[in-house]
Amino acid sequence: MITRFAPSPTGHLHIGGARTALFNYLLAKKENGRFVLRIEDTDALRSTEEYTQSILNAMKWLGLSWDGEPIFQRARSQFHREKVLWLVEKGLAYWCHCKPEEIEIGRQKALAEGGKPRYDGRCRELGLGPAPGAAVRFKGPDFGQIGWTDLVKGPIAFDASELDDLVLLRSDDQPTYNLAVVVDDIDMGITDVIRGDDHVNNTPRQILLYRAFGATPPNFGHLPMILGADKSRLSKRHGATSVMAYHDLGYLPEALVNYLARLGWSHGDQEIFSLKEMEGLFSLKNVGKSAAVFNPEKLDWLNAHYLKSREPSDVSNLLKPFLEKRALALPSPQILEKIVLTLRERSKTLDEMAAKAEFYLLDLPKIDPDSAKKLLTPQGLSILARWRELLKSPPNDHGAFENLLRNLAAELAVKPGAAAQPLRLALTGVTASPGLYEVMDILGPQAIQKRIDAALAYAVG
Repeated sequence: MITRFAPSPTGHLHIGGARTALFNYLLAKKENGRFVLRIEDTDALRSTEEYTQSILNAMKWLGLSWDGEPIFQRARSQFHREKVLWLVEKGLAYWCHCKPEEIEIGRQKALAEGGKPRYDGRCRELGLGPAPGAAVRFKGPDFGQIGWTDLVKGPIAFDASELDDLVLLRSDDQPTYNLAVVVDDIDMGITDVIRGDDHVNNTPRQILLYRAFGATPPNFGHLPMILGADKSRLSKRHGATSVMAYHDLGYLPEALVNYLARLGWSHGDQEIFSLKEMEGLFSLKNVGKSAAVFNPEKLDWLNAHYLKSREPSDVSNLLKPFLEKRALALPSPQILEKIVLTLRERSKTLDEMAAKAEFYLLDLPKIDPDSAKKLLTPQGLSILARWRELLKSPPNDHGAFENLLRNLAAELAVKPGAAAQPLRLALTGVTASPGLYEVMDILGPQAIQKRIDAALAYAVG
């Protein structure tokens, strides 16, 4: 088995394309086959090196390694032209000298007469040769059906009468998409073509070309599209759509791969899969026929799971760029691991974790004004002043801190929560944070005293 992923470098790798790449990768791995990456860069005006590199980076980040070197379609244009001329020589294609406006008039006439807006084939039997502005068209059948058993959708068939005489070589001497795809798939021995169902209408045309070249068409499988929560096609209005945007937002590749696999594929009730595990379990038989709905909350849940599952040292290293992006000074590796341990249960992404880590790494935390009004009252200030005295020598374990808190609450005749909140606000700037003992253990005695003094001064000011 040989599968392929064939993106066009006219944009970044998006979620739908990444799922297509993943399913092709998994199918090849499951069958001990090969997975080919072909960059379809024949659109010279819109294809860029930046997008090409972005696609390669996204594939590498997701862990979808391909076999051999990436194949660039534009470099094969002369080979494609030779194949077009071979079809002309065999009488399976012909030169068309019609101008675009003539073709459009013919199509409008066909529509007016209640027919299909097809090219009327006026050059089909004229035996014309090459000329400036001429194109080459495929001589398709006038009747019959072109069908296949789709690996996802089941039997599909088109009437030949619905198909135009496909342009194979444009008037600018450039091979067309459908021609290049078929020639390359034959040359590369592609056995299974798994792609989005927006390509269903291309498939009958491509099957005809396979047969014209004397090749057996590959197996085709067309994946249902991915929809947003409002059931419209996934787009930027639904949030991030490119793979590397999720990288930049602090998602882990294993979470995104796991989520993409579950967008249309299932294995019982299992939700959590490693890439290696999916390589052994994947089957197109378990791919649904209906569109999948992209659920950001489900992706967040998976990412949080993987953040908690990873070694703290790994998460620390991944977190560093997100801290640097916020211009935060990096602590020692040991302290950063402690910070991660206090935040990973509270964070869905690395970016969110970096935001929650700010209070640790700033010289002084940003005190929330509304919380200050509620907590830095005369009673709150007296509690905080008492904490200042008690924490000149901070407790050396969690149990000692809990005893200290209970004793202080009893001394002041308040609940432990009321005794803790002014201290929490002083140390973190907010009223919801990791455990106070863990926070103090990371900050150390000097920072604790400095933050309490700043909170007392904040209230006075």
